[in-house]
Amino acid sequence: MIRTGGWRGAVVFGLPAVGLAVLVGWELAGSPFGDDSITVRLAFSSALLSLAGCVLAGVRLGPVRELRQVRAVAYATQRVLLRPLPARIDGLAVAASQLSASRGAVVGGDLYEALATVHGVRLVIGDVRGHGLAAIGAVAAVLGSFREAAHDEPELPGVARKLERALDRHLRERSRQEHPAAGGADPGHPSAEEFVTVLLLEIDGEGVMTAVNCGHPWPYRLGKAAEPLSGGEPLPPLGAFPLPPAVEADRCGRLLPGDALFLHTDGATDARDSAGRFFRLEEALSAAAADGAPTPARVIQRVHRALLRHTGGRTTDDVALLVLRNDRSRTCVRPDPVSTARSAL
Repeated sequence: MIRTGGWRGAVVFGLPAVGLAVLVGWELAGSPFGDDSITVRLAFSSALLSLAGCVLAGVRLGPVRELRQVRAVAYATQRVLLRPLPARIDGLAVAASQLSASRGAVVGGDLYEALATVHGVRLVIGDVRGHGLAAIGAVAAVLGSFREAAHDEPELPGVARKLERALDRHLRERSRQEHPAAGGADPGHPSAEEFVTVLLLEIDGEGVMTAVNCGHPWPYRLGKAAEPLSGGEPLPPLGAFPLPPAVEADRCGRLLPGDALFLHTDGATDARDSAGRFFRLEEALSAAAADGAPTPARVIQRVHRALLRHTGGRTTDDVALLVLRNDRSRTCVRPDPVSTARSAL
């Protein structure tokens, strides 16, 4: 069905149709140039070709317009799920970005969020198994739960348990929809192959970092060079296995003023070039850090360029990047009690 509207439709179809009608009427009424006039033939043929071209153009206009509408809806969905982060959160400069592996998609299976809470700045970054539109439901469940639990739960392990329960509810509901023969009962193994890697990170007012890592890559600390953030053994991804009865948060040191933290999903480290070689993320980060305290947005830009150059312009997995830099004044950072006690000894 061809849809055109207003004066554009009149121009596209009206003018050629009027011209063709005049020529047909002229031909039927008798031309002063005679039946074999080359002038009439050329004019008649031109009008037919013009009308045919306009019809074809109109046929293409409909799908193109619908594609633009679909992309607008997808973009709005992205802004709801992955809301643009503010440039600064409680003294921390922040930037984030995502690359979707699905052609034409603006949302994928990666997720991130950063919030200022009474407990400190809390961040989450995660990766849903798979990518593209099929993972949006799990992304929405995890992010929606984090945005509430980050403010309500006093400790990060409590946030992790809230995320686990939200993901479990989502997977069970989806399994009931996919297997209606169960009669509304919970399936025995709801979406057993679905899981989400999640890293929860908290940075308090003194820059002290604590984390709960559920199967996600550890971030990098960017100072004079790039070095992996030290943490304990990660827990299994959410959804793969239940969280253990006792979950302890890892102490990850302090983010000093001027230092930055680079969080990423495994799409960045698993990216390969045409020869099958993995992307060397740490080298790209060290090169960015060598510039001398680059902004978070600049770090992401440099890594994006290096990643796309390595993969030939397209990734095979979703990639999410989140960078924050401690821009708090050194005079506002109180001494670490542990370090003070050690120096006193």
